[in-house]
Amino acid sequence: MQGIAHPIIKDVVLVGAGHAHVQVLRRFGMKKLSGVRLTLITREVDTPYSGMLPGLVAGRYSFDEAHIDTEPLARFAGARLYQSAVTGIDLKARLVICDNRPPVAYDVLSINTGSAPNTATVPGADEYAIPVKPIDRFLGHLAALHERIEANNWRRRIAVVGGGAGGVELLLSLEARLRREAARAGGDPAGLSFTLVSDELLQGFPAGFRRRFQDIFARRGIEIVTGARVTRVLAHGMQIEGRDNIAADEILWTTEAGPPDWLKSTGLALDDNGFVRVDGMLRAEGQENIFAAGDIIAFGPRPLPKSGVYAVRMGPVLAENIRRLLTGHRLKVYKPQRDAMYLVSTGEDYAVGVRNGLVFAGEWVWRWKDRIDRRFMRCFTGGIALGTIGSRRLVQPCRP
Repeated sequence: MQGIAHPIIKDVVLVGAGHAHVQVLRRFGMKKLSGVRLTLITREVDTPYSGMLPGLVAGRYSFDEAHIDTEPLARFAGARLYQSAVTGIDLKARLVICDNRPPVAYDVLSINTGSAPNTATVPGADEYAIPVKPIDRFLGHLAALHERIEANNWRRRIAVVGGGAGGVELLLSLEARLRREAARAGGDPAGLSFTLVSDELLQGFPAGFRRRFQDIFARRGIEIVTGARVTRVLAHGMQIEGRDNIAADEILWTTEAGPPDWLKSTGLALDDNGFVRVDGMLRAEGQENIFAAGDIIAFGPRPLPKSGVYAVRMGPVLAENIRRLLTGHRLKVYKPQRDAMYLVSTGEDYAVGVRNGLVFAGEWVWRWKDRIDRRFMRCFTGGIALGTIGSRRLVQPCRP
């Protein structure tokens, strides 16, 4: 005798498979809600974990180690999985508009798509620069970059635009890998040059933290150009305001990314930069049944960095608030940490960390970061895919 299926009373639609949404799926899989159907709409089934991207670039992690396969995760949560790009939202009809399938109806909606490249703000950047966001597309660009470098006998001038933690980590990871591979291939690692171009190196971080990376860059022969505003990207370099051009054959764009363009036509309340304005409960301003999290939000109580550190911590609160909205309970307030801990890798067995102004570094910091990242990823792999992880392990906190 077949079991009686529960009727679908509410449809919860998750747009994007960002760091917060994978936790929503995991938590609803751990504790299902009768009469509620989840649907995940994502452009790519394999969602990258930003904390392991530098390690992936450096060749320390495989693709599978640094990505969450949302297919088994969706099955675990009892969710429908639609591989599609979202192009709009009809707030009145409560529909999510997709590029390759009929609209998807929702009762509760959550948006966690991550950010989009902002290369359109600088002439030539769209044509000649490689945007790091979104990460899934960047990996394809990275493979093509590697082929060009190899075809040019490991002689190439590589520049990264953006001096935040992400840009620093990316450049160091890329430099370590390419010099290593050049040596293995019989090329000259010195034929590769690397330059970081930014208004300021690691703005907002303590002076001791910045000095650590200045020393690392100097030791590894990487040039730092600060006080530099890129006004135009050229086929083989960049124009800099008030300074000489910088020559470069490969330009990677890591400046702060922007929101997806389709948000502009939704009618959602956006800030001046186009990010979704949310309240302290991660609910879209003026909307009772729409949430948002991660890089695409403008957090009402206070500005937050566009960082996976914060997106990951939003996940449990977002999952709880979706559940509370469905069950008629008062929503929970998301309280972001005042001073997040950052662990920044260097492409080698060495990382630098900072928390509350305290700077620390060493091989042990790299090992610690590696353990933290692998522990987070274990929450979404292995037993979930096989259905064998017991509830005791699943209910453990899943955060870097």
